[in-house]
Amino acid sequence: MLKILIPTLMLLPTAWLTPAKWLWPTMLTHSLIIALASLSWLKNMSETGWSELSPYMATDPLSTPLLVLTCWLLPLMIIASQNHTAAEPLNRQRVYINLLTSLQAFLIMAFGATELIMFYVMFEATLIPTLILITRWGNQAERLNAGTYFLFYTLAGSLPLLVALLALQKHTGTLSLLTLHYSNTMSFTTYADKLWWAACLLAFLVKMPLYGIHLWLPKAHVEAPVAGSMVLAAVLLKLGGYGMMRMMVMLEPLTKELSYPFIIFALWGVVMTGSICLRQTDLKSLIAYSSVSHMGLVAGGILIQTPWGLTGALILMIAHGLTSSALFCLANTNYERTHSRTMLLARGLQMVLPLMTTWWFIATLANLALPPLPNLMGELMIITSLFNWSNWTLVLTGAGTLITAGYSLYMFLMTQRGPLPAHILALDPSHTREHLLMALHIIPLILLILKPELIWGWTG
Repeated sequence: MLKILIPTLMLLPTAWLTPAKWLWPTMLTHSLIIALASLSWLKNMSETGWSELSPYMATDPLSTPLLVLTCWLLPLMIIASQNHTAAEPLNRQRVYINLLTSLQAFLIMAFGATELIMFYVMFEATLIPTLILITRWGNQAERLNAGTYFLFYTLAGSLPLLVALLALQKHTGTLSLLTLHYSNTMSFTTYADKLWWAACLLAFLVKMPLYGIHLWLPKAHVEAPVAGSMVLAAVLLKLGGYGMMRMMVMLEPLTKELSYPFIIFALWGVVMTGSICLRQTDLKSLIAYSSVSHMGLVAGGILIQTPWGLTGALILMIAHGLTSSALFCLANTNYERTHSRTMLLARGLQMVLPLMTTWWFIATLANLALPPLPNLMGELMIITSLFNWSNWTLVLTGAGTLITAGYSLYMFLMTQRGPLPAHILALDPSHTREHLLMALHIIPLILLILKPELIWGWTG
């Protein structure tokens, strides 16, 4: 674990001590080496589940794919941010890189934690760099409002979790994930126990976000700079799903009755946010709402507590992380050229940037779950497990899948096809940097088709 965490922490002084000319190449190379080293975690997912064990941090088949995704994302964020921070003073560029690096360090400690309080602290610590990224490097004046939403939604959701964890510590005497499965389950008779159940899940449902408490997400996504959007979509939303999978083991006897409203909200959210996507004019907002829709499926898969549901949720989280991050990068390449996120003002780009259209096409198809991509594997497993739980869910999941295909194609046709507007006279050509960035998102996604057991979780 430390062989990844210590080099990540050493990126912080490196960012300050590197000469200006070498700042971006050095940070990119170092973070890429860390990302490649993190792939070694994938090889020894042991029979017992836990490996790389130390008293505080360990990996198991659930956290390993998320840890590798976290490490993989830092070099991609550095590539994506290079252009739009180039005009800034050097010290600000260094601070920007430091924020991204500290975010990765917190995330590694959150996903690797074997102790629930450590997980909680790191879960909260990721707020700070993200908040600074949104409020300092965002595009519009709205960004302060977006930062406030982001902060208060997450804090209000996660304070009950802290109280619930302290109550659990008092009851069982331990919060270690290694031993909690074996401790005596609580009696679950009073209303207080039901409140405890809700408190445990609320923080994660806000973070996911569940439909109804999702209002912070589109704001935060739309106002964040490209790296902020990428890390929010790819990793921070997954913290919620990961936390739910970890906590569900302890909440077992109550989940059967109490999870109904949440499953209904999640599935209703899949349809509703999909419908919202169909009438978006803002490109980043559309991609942000599509994240809510996919995370609704993940929440449903986790809450029904079947091996298929959990596996499908994990696969979909990883696949969605790579796909939505790629889409935000593409939206950013458009924004850097046209300086507008409105889809009506920047369409017909296939005429000007044909190779970029190819990336748009692949990323869009991944978003609408084209077979045989991992997105489809995850969605099918979740839909099947939901259908086995209740036949009626097929109406909502089926409608959700149909609408997803609809808005994904709408997004592709609006941005790429049609006549080029008269006001677009001269656009920069697409750069090698951007093609590399897209390739590093989409090649892992395609390679996962060949060996999906890496992201299956426990059921492998």
